[in-house]
Amino acid sequence: MPDNLPALTQAQIDCFITDGFVRLDNAFSSDLAAQARSILWAASGCNPDDRTTWTQPVVRLGDFAQPIFQQIANTPALHQAYDQLVGPDRWLPRGSLGTFPIRFPSPTDAGDTGWHVDASFRHDAPDFLDWRVNVHSRGRALLMLFLFSDVGEVDAPTRLRLGSHLEVAHYLAPAGDVGRSLRDMIADRPDWFDTGREALATGPAGTVFLCHPFLVHAAQRNLGTNVKFMAQPALLPRQPLQIDRPDGDYWPVELAIRVALDKA
Repeated sequence: MPDNLPALTQAQIDCFITDGFVRLDNAFSSDLAAQARSILWAASGCNPDDRTTWTQPVVRLGDFAQPIFQQIANTPALHQAYDQLVGPDRWLPRGSLGTFPIRFPSPTDAGDTGWHVDASFRHDAPDFLDWRVNVHSRGRALLMLFLFSDVGEVDAPTRLRLGSHLEVAHYLAPAGDVGRSLRDMIADRPDWFDTGREALATGPAGTVFLCHPFLVHAAQRNLGTNVKFMAQPALLPRQPLQIDRPDGDYWPVELAIRVALDKA
């Protein structure tokens, strides 16, 4: 991508505000994806050439901070997109890529395919249902999905509920800075903000989905024949998101919340 061209078009940014995500193609190269997969295969304890070793529907791998993962998380295209969605100097560069849920072809449901919003603070609570999120998205500027393998419709693509981030913002607003826990959301909204519109996070290796932190999403079983490799890190804020800035200098991640609250 030429340095003088923005990573995202205005139409894509508008869709981020209304639908809750944008797909960035060729965010990193297929060669880098292949190199990273080799590291992940070795860490998984499974053999890519021996399907008898693929015994679990999901293998979760911990944080990876090797230089190649840092490079992938910080490509020029991604940095431009972070600036366009969150604002220059308002986010922190990634030093790693977080957890990798590696999904193997399997008829077994791993029990982790429910709709949810990623909580962003109170991670010290021993019960993850007590983890919280507030209307300012404390601790998270974006939810990101990095595809390290080609992902088609049968390869366990993440399901995304379009426009759900607006409903979540409206739900969170009365709770103020304290926010709501995942337990609260389960009790209050058993439909998990069903908008009736869904999209699948599909694409070739090197694709990244940049999602509003309030976007409701869900994993699903891998019904294909290929192993799905994906990272799902947060983009961390350098400064808290604000929905009432004295200078009116809002960026799309904040504008979406303002739209939900009829402030825009």
